Amino acid sequence: MTFTIGADHPHVLLPELDLRDAVSVLSSMASDPDFLALYVLPLLEEAGRAEDWYVSYRHDDPDSSCSLQIFVWPPGTRTQVHDHSSWGAFCCVVGCVVEERYERADDGSLSDHARLKKLWRLAWRKEDGVSTVLPYERGIHRVGNPTEETAISVHLYGPRLGEIDGRDYDPSRDYVCDRMDDR
Repeated sequence: MTFTIGADHPHVLLPELDLRDAVSVLSSMASDPDFLALYVLPLLEEAGRAEDWYVSYRHDDPDSSCSLQIFVWPPGTRTQVHDHSSWGAFCCVVGCVVEERYERADDGSLSDHARLKKLWRLAWRKEDGVSTVLPYERGIHRVGNPTEETAISVHLYGPRLGEIDGRDYDPSRDYVCDRMDDR
């Protein structure tokens, strides 16, 4: 699949794209002025009316091998703690997002129970590069914008390893549930 920004600036997303390739593709997009001008900067005006984070742009490969998404993060918004059923990578291209990474502190034997331990919390800006996650328990995280300015991040996800999109966690209740998506 080729995600075309213009004849001179195609970003190639190959069917066999892996996590290493995703880091390279996202780094290229984040430094491409045409990509930023066409897909990112117009979102800043649109975002002023938003109350929660959202996906402004989504391009899914027809064979479900990857999904490119642009997230808009108004001030003070964040996701639930969650994981994905695929590898994923993101880079912040405007402003700053904060990622918190978690690990399971239980044995996973109960289907709706998950005790989590926070591993780290990092701020990601354009110059900080690309964050990556592996599927399921190897990539439990939360992403958000704790600042007073809008942030925008570009995400690339690989093929799902199962029927679900991932799982959502509630650390205050030690709860986990499957998350479905319309992809």
